[in-house]
Amino acid sequence: MPKTITAPPFQPGVAPTPAESGEILSEDQLGHLRHFDNISRLPDNDWSGMLQRVPFQDDGATVRYQLAYASFALALTHLHRLPAAPGLFQPMLTRLIEKMLLPTVWGYWRDVSRGGGALNSYIQRDPEWDPVARENIMYSGYLQTMITLNRYLFDDRRFDAPDSIVLDTASPFWGGSSHRFTYDRESLNENLYWQLVENGYLGIACQPNCIFQICIQPSILSYRLNDFITGGARADEITAGYKRAWEEFGQLDETGHFTCFVQYDLKNPIHASDITVNAWLGTLLNMWDPALVRDRYSAFMEGELKQAGPGELFVTQPSGSIEAQLMSPMAWVAPWASEIGDQATVDGLLAYADSHLGREWRDGGLFYRRNDTAADDLGRATLVDPLSGNVMLGYSRLNIPDGLWRLYNRPLAPDHHRTPALVRVADDIDVSQAVFDRDAARLTFRVRRRTDLPLRGRSADAGTVEIGRLGGQGEWELRRGSEIISSGTGDTLVVECPTEATTFTLTKRGGDHG
Repeated sequence: MPKTITAPPFQPGVAPTPAESGEILSEDQLGHLRHFDNISRLPDNDWSGMLQRVPFQDDGATVRYQLAYASFALALTHLHRLPAAPGLFQPMLTRLIEKMLLPTVWGYWRDVSRGGGALNSYIQRDPEWDPVARENIMYSGYLQTMITLNRYLFDDRRFDAPDSIVLDTASPFWGGSSHRFTYDRESLNENLYWQLVENGYLGIACQPNCIFQICIQPSILSYRLNDFITGGARADEITAGYKRAWEEFGQLDETGHFTCFVQYDLKNPIHASDITVNAWLGTLLNMWDPALVRDRYSAFMEGELKQAGPGELFVTQPSGSIEAQLMSPMAWVAPWASEIGDQATVDGLLAYADSHLGREWRDGGLFYRRNDTAADDLGRATLVDPLSGNVMLGYSRLNIPDGLWRLYNRPLAPDHHRTPALVRVADDIDVSQAVFDRDAARLTFRVRRRTDLPLRGRSADAGTVEIGRLGGQGEWELRRGSEIISSGTGDTLVVECPTEATTFTLTKRGGDHG
């Protein structure tokens, strides 16, 4: 039977983050992080378990979205749950960015750029090879945001250097000479910004002439984080312009659903009433327009959630567009509920997924197996697309209420990159807690060495984490429980990790160990 849903009140920043409240990651949350790590370590062009049902990256579960939203999940988990573990997250994000730059991810643009598709059949162009020069915000905006997250969260400046972002492809059998395009973080930002300006801030097209509300949102996040880095205010300019531009077409249609996209040269808004579009946009838009999102949340969810077993909820598959039938609505309903703070819905959806959607552990990672069947004999949802199974259900379990809102609105402390932290984490280590308490000058972390992962633990640093940024802390001491196991004045400290989850604390000598 349908379940009535009400959005929780918007109370940003009232509740502490899990890190601030001392929460420890669950085994399932650790499993999702390990699965993201496993994806990041696949050999180049090995997309095992990541390819969707349709070819040519033509649906919303495609590889680029899996890489991007895995990156977003890592960012939210690092920021809100494990802020003192950059050595766990930064290598994963870098590997995901490197995969995003592979031509198998963006090569579709050579064909899509020509137009002539179902949404723009009246357009006929020569093919374009550069996937970020014009339009294609469904790739360029995500690449931009992944690179900006790397700079903002980790102060990693590798993509600030000229020509550090390389998009290169060549085949001896077709396509002519090599196609190589280079950018850096600033030139990529500027290129997309001026496209926005030229379009009156309405957005940037995905397919030629099709400007979607959803696809500009990650880029808006990128501009906000760049403002935190530079002290600028470009995101405020863009969001104000966006609101004005969409007044012509309406962010909401006459039924109260979000307008999906505009055929720009025809000034023709296209509407979509299925829950997937509304939930996807609602998740992202909560960053900077939570009032609009929360006002519509209950109405959008009305009648969408069905009760299965005790404590289990599922979303029925839309019967509209072909693309809607290829993606599970769970891919976005669960993240949206997690962003809104509707924990009862998140728990119900995840409970259903755990029981009915092919939950699987592999190499220490937790995911849900792809299943192309829409429903079982009882009409219960069974579809699992690769985006849902690899990323978004895990994203929902790792996110916190207003996770994106906090990322967008709460800049890092000025000393964030200078406080003690786990700056290196070996690949056989699980980190379930890592937080630095500024008031107590105390680093608390909980770690465990895994011996059940045959492909991990082979490097020289196996079984260890490294604490860094200790310079200027004076004499420090490290405790396991109440026992002092190390002390000194050095800038770094390597810690051997037990095979059982163990909590360590590091403070100034004689300080408060909590």
